[in-house]
Amino acid sequence: MVRYKGISKAYGDHQVLDHIDLDIRPGEKIALIGPSGSGKTTLARLLMTLEKPTSGTIEVNGEQLWHMERKGKLVEADEKHLHRVRGQIGMVFQHFNLFPHMNIIRNVMEALVHVQKLPKAEAEARSLEMLERVGLKDRTHHYPSQLSGGQKQRVAIARALVMQPRIMLFDEVTSALDPELVGEVLDVIKNVASEGEMAMMLITHEMDFARDIADRVLFTDGGRIVEQGPPEQILEHPRSERLKLFLARFRRHFGDSADVMTAVGLE
Repeated sequence: MVRYKGISKAYGDHQVLDHIDLDIRPGEKIALIGPSGSGKTTLARLLMTLEKPTSGTIEVNGEQLWHMERKGKLVEADEKHLHRVRGQIGMVFQHFNLFPHMNIIRNVMEALVHVQKLPKAEAEARSLEMLERVGLKDRTHHYPSQLSGGQKQRVAIARALVMQPRIMLFDEVTSALDPELVGEVLDVIKNVASEGEMAMMLITHEMDFARDIADRVLFTDGGRIVEQGPPEQILEHPRSERLKLFLARFRRHFGDSADVMTAVGLE
């Protein structure tokens, strides 16, 4: 579904990603863990076309994202190509990014009307169905300021899902929430993941969540994928010294309880 090939990203002399190769299969759920600044979010932002790679290519569903073919050669993609290919991708951010002047139903349906050009009645019907799916159908006429943090994040998830993406990106979606609100958001994501059709990239500081939801966990550090594998292998039987140190610092800081759900970006 997604293929990163030789992807690097640098800001001046600062190398954020260093020749990343990564394939994500259709329907696969991958969780990215690692210290702050290890390149996790940049991987997602490149896929969402919020950042441009310094070198390398990204394919989405067999089609180049940042490049396009012209006369048998790869050239830089134009905005029309980028817009079409990234239409298969949805993303939910840490801080909701809802429109404060719009009520909830308008927040969810806005892109359906203006991007997918659906009639308003159809867009509203799809949006109501999605809000019911995330447990917020009774809040359709509320404004973001009237919702809890967990409810806002569920609206953001509904807004992304209503576009029917082929792959969903979740970037630390619980990090801005009070601890008692984390569970309601994770439950929504778990329900979406259980349907199995959509590929997902989950950048998370929730170790138990990564264990429960992911088919594969990737540990990133220094702009590289240091280790990857099934959750049990990565979280319980790490091979690299770097991952062992990372997990040891987590356990020292928060204890060994499997119920701990909190940040592991300790560096």
